[in-house]
Amino acid sequence: MRRAAIWMRDDFAIFILTHGRADNVVTYKTLLRQEYSGRLYFIIDDEDEQADLYRKNFGADRVIVFNKAEAVARTDTMDNFGNHSAIVYARNESFRIAKELGLTYFLMLDDDYTLFQYRFEDDGELRGVWPKGPALEKIFDAMIEFLDSSGAATVAFVQGGDFIGGLEGGAFSKGLLRKAMNTFFCRTDCPIEFRGTMNEDVVTYTTLGSRGVLFLSFTKFQVVQLQTQTLDGGMTQSYKDGGTYMKSMYAVMSMPSAVKVKMLNTTNQRIHHNVNWEHCVPKILSEEVRKEYE
Repeated sequence: MRRAAIWMRDDFAIFILTHGRADNVVTYKTLLRQEYSGRLYFIIDDEDEQADLYRKNFGADRVIVFNKAEAVARTDTMDNFGNHSAIVYARNESFRIAKELGLTYFLMLDDDYTLFQYRFEDDGELRGVWPKGPALEKIFDAMIEFLDSSGAATVAFVQGGDFIGGLEGGAFSKGLLRKAMNTFFCRTDCPIEFRGTMNEDVVTYTTLGSRGVLFLSFTKFQVVQLQTQTLDGGMTQSYKDGGTYMKSMYAVMSMPSAVKVKMLNTTNQRIHHNVNWEHCVPKILSEEVRKEYE
């Protein structure tokens, strides 16, 4: 028996955006393991051949199906390939769905997360623990409060890649990063228009960020996800067909003044986007340097 939600508010829910993975929604398994007890829905499109299996596995009341053709007509894919196997449609439709459900806030998640982890410094090392139950839910609630107090369009957790180099990498000590990927805490009345068949998150936070819209990631909390292209379904085939070069170029097309591609020198070298933040977003100046003008 699931315990009753203690900390999560009634006007909040988690949305897991998924396709073709009814028997392997990794994020759901992770939330169960970390004892999340609040409202949760699975967002799929009406072209998903596993729709009935999703309903069987998770309950018809928690599976929400959106019209893919209507979503395509409303979305700027930034290409003419006609490949509609993309998460961008579910991202945009999530705001409409949240409104219909009467939600004020929701957390938009992909379906391949293996851990929600709190990160902290201990004796010069970057360490982590994974909260469960009320501890996890209180963190979610704190992120909602941060969303409201910051005035951001969305706030997010960081990814493992942000901690390359550990404490010496520098990201952890910043506290906040001017981006948002994978875990989007959103307000229903503040919709975000995602664009691009691939790399829609980078396209969105760089383009809208250049116009002064705030996208923030909190560096004390991290989401861990499976390596790209290791699961069947979802966008795996699109990534395999186009490669990371094509994926990265969407952000370059959208913001050529601030984004370029570079080679990641990892075990398996690959092309990746690189954002020049000096050229990308307006600066937030300290009140100490504020000047008054008549």
